[in-house]
Amino acid sequence: MKFDLHTHHYRCGHAAGTIEDYIRAAIDAGLQAVGISDHSPYFAREEDHPSPKTCMAKSEFPGYVREVLRLKEKYRDRIEVLLGVESDFFPDQIGLYREIYEGYPFDYIIGSVHYLGGVSIFNRNRWNGLDEAGKREVKRRYYELIRESARSGLFQILGHIDAMKGYYPAFSDIPAAEEIDAALRAAAEHGIAIEINTSGKTKDCGGWYPSDDILERALHFGVDVTFGSDAHKPERVGDEWERVRKRLKEIGFTRWVFYRRKRPVAVPL
Repeated sequence: MKFDLHTHHYRCGHAAGTIEDYIRAAIDAGLQAVGISDHSPYFAREEDHPSPKTCMAKSEFPGYVREVLRLKEKYRDRIEVLLGVESDFFPDQIGLYREIYEGYPFDYIIGSVHYLGGVSIFNRNRWNGLDEAGKREVKRRYYELIRESARSGLFQILGHIDAMKGYYPAFSDIPAAEEIDAALRAAAEHGIAIEINTSGKTKDCGGWYPSDDILERALHFGVDVTFGSDAHKPERVGDEWERVRKRLKEIGFTRWVFYRRKRPVAVPL
């Protein structure tokens, strides 16, 4: 069974195409299930749409859910459409996000750390002027947030867990084995999957998230894995699915999972 749980569309302000475009692309790519998981609004902000190029407006969220559910029914005989969302993780706002998400029938929620200290993880300039100790502290704090997100009980999937390397490939060389292992252990303990996200190929780092080294550690700790292209244009849906499947088997995984009504469905590799 072929699936992709991480796709976006025009509402987030930095992706092209409608939800239906991504569903049709998934059918064309031979997928049996596709998840729609656009960026959550900044629910704690007073403004309805404080960052139009980053995520959808709060007022758009109910319509987003309604549209996915409508298309789920429309395409039910051709492909399984899953309702998801990629949620930012802000520890001090977790109660608000939890309350809002409880009102919707999500199949899964992807928890992604996009900000550290109020600065985007993709901001190249955050590394300017930092010595090695400073860089280690940034990476340590990043994985502490990922560990906290795993423990929050809100998410079924952890999104792109080494995406900080996206525009700073040297991130991978900064020592943080203890913190990474702690995050992976938390994912295993709480039954949360990590995604293999192939959008790294669109960034300076190339390849995908996370690295083989992290995947090997994830296998050691018994962490489930899933697949997400993180497509921001329809033609990337399912991108490199077969390559990822092959690599996971080489590492030693025997299955991966997708989610239906927040319950994992195991698919043999």
